[in-house]
Amino acid sequence: MIGPADAPVTITEFFDPSCEACRAFYPIVKQIMERNPDQVKLVLRYAAFHEGSDEAVKMLEASRLQDLFTPVLEALLARQPEWAVHGAPNMELAWQIAGEAGLDIERARQDTLRPGMVGVLNTDMADVERLGVNQTPTFFVNGKAPASPDPQALADLVASEVAAAP
Repeated sequence: MIGPADAPVTITEFFDPSCEACRAFYPIVKQIMERNPDQVKLVLRYAAFHEGSDEAVKMLEASRLQDLFTPVLEALLARQPEWAVHGAPNMELAWQIAGEAGLDIERARQDTLRPGMVGVLNTDMADVERLGVNQTPTFFVNGKAPASPDPQALADLVASEVAAAP
């Protein structure tokens, strides 16, 4: 989760760290959150559809244990075209990028072996199936899907939910 825990508006994004569209949407979501700093939080749920994404998810979860989730996420997204080559992801480069963002790689690699790491991904993937999510990013705002997959529809739905919040 990114943003205030008590925010009345929750954007839930089913997200794949290797997805180009997720990379493109991230700055848009960030702008929406910056316009509503006390009103909106982002909950990232994993939909590891691309090869190597399961390892990237574990890397992100390990970064959370070091309080570095956002810096590592942003570093991986910034350099995604370098490491997330479809059919041939370069996960060693992804680890290097995470390390440059401050991640203690040795500790993080050990943390990825924890049983809970696979559990997070399995839980999210079960929800992907249950909700019929078949592409990333897929958004819900307070449980409602935007009218269309374009950024304006997401921004409009968030603005409507913010206006309706107590």
